[in-house]
Amino acid sequence: MRSPIPDYLAEAITAVESDTSGAPAGYIPELARADPERVAAVFATVDGQVYGAGDVDVELTIQSISKPFVYALALADRGLDAVLAKVGVEPSGEAFNEISLEAGTGRPLNPMINAGAITTHSLAGPEGLDATGRMERVIIGLSAFAGRRLAMDEPVYVSEKANAWRNLAIAHMLRNHGILAEDPATVVDGYIRQCSLLVTTRDLAVMAATLANRGVNPLSGERVVPDRVVRQVLSVMSTCGMYDAAGDWATQVGIPAKSGVAGGLIGALPGQIGIATFSPRLDLHGNSVRGTSLFQRFSSDMGLHLMEVPPAARAAVRSNHVVGTGPGAIRVLQLQGGIGFAGAERVVREAVGTAAAEVRVALDLTMVSSLDDVARRMLLEVARRLTLDGHEVYLVDPESVLPDPDPGDGGRAVLIGHLDELDETTSPLR
Repeated sequence: MRSPIPDYLAEAITAVESDTSGAPAGYIPELARADPERVAAVFATVDGQVYGAGDVDVELTIQSISKPFVYALALADRGLDAVLAKVGVEPSGEAFNEISLEAGTGRPLNPMINAGAITTHSLAGPEGLDATGRMERVIIGLSAFAGRRLAMDEPVYVSEKANAWRNLAIAHMLRNHGILAEDPATVVDGYIRQCSLLVTTRDLAVMAATLANRGVNPLSGERVVPDRVVRQVLSVMSTCGMYDAAGDWATQVGIPAKSGVAGGLIGALPGQIGIATFSPRLDLHGNSVRGTSLFQRFSSDMGLHLMEVPPAARAAVRSNHVVGTGPGAIRVLQLQGGIGFAGAERVVREAVGTAAAEVRVALDLTMVSSLDDVARRMLLEVARRLTLDGHEVYLVDPESVLPDPDPGDGGRAVLIGHLDELDETTSPLR
């Protein structure tokens, strides 16, 4: 059977091809010559499946889509506090090339505008790294996100550098405020090289999926950045990634995203999917016209809005029942799915409300796919408190989804692979 997903993507592309509004970026001569009819869309799942339609392997320069990824490298290399000392996280509400600096400190408002991205570029790699080493760090890092070695488009680099007066002005202001610690022209040169890296729409989708997959490339399996870095990056993408259109994007599309003036656009939905589109015609905000329409369609058709969250709290407890009778009876809380705080709170409520009558209580994790750290700690605390209340507690965990199942001070839980194993332990089922 042929997967319907590429057909869906092809259909979506057909639906937007009639929109010829907007134009390729005109302020960079090389970008102005882009074929305006190019269009592509790619989905990359967090378990490594890639679907695409259109011009998915046509190369384009990454431009501002590099910003969240280099921000991630800087966070990984220097730490959150060091980066926050130089670059803020507040939405600017202004165009990407505005000189948006914080009053009093001179910090750029966020890493998605040019002032912040120039600063972030200077923070990639360890402190003291020279410009050549820093650029190699950027290339290696972005290549790890993409899963292949990326190269630079020399003509685009030359074209952008010849028209970089505004970025140079921004960099000199940053140097004046002490935000940049080296020659502004050197940093801007590196930033332009960063923006001139060549990618395909397929590459961009995999890069986005690496963010969606908590920093692990779903194709190579390589951890590119720590998951705590990804949380920071996606948070900033949500509020700042689409510049002065960020509010409209957050309400209408609801996927953390970043655009580039070559026509690329990425979105990363945590735990689910990385999405990339390519179409060179831009709107007044500098975002791809067709790409924006495609993302709006994807979000609407498939319920991908970040705020469209299923009621996981109720679904976490599949059943709450008693097996057996008399002294051998056991209260079984059968859990399911991926469980976070809300789901774990539901388990706590069920345990508090129904576990008192039976001496033996089992938390059945057979159908649980994942537990986050908060849920893990909450379930172990349930086991501890049940023990302290005089219950015998069993954890049915054949797939070891609950690592280190120690309830802590005063608690005890017997780990078993199946409820039937209780026939071979104390108080057998009757």
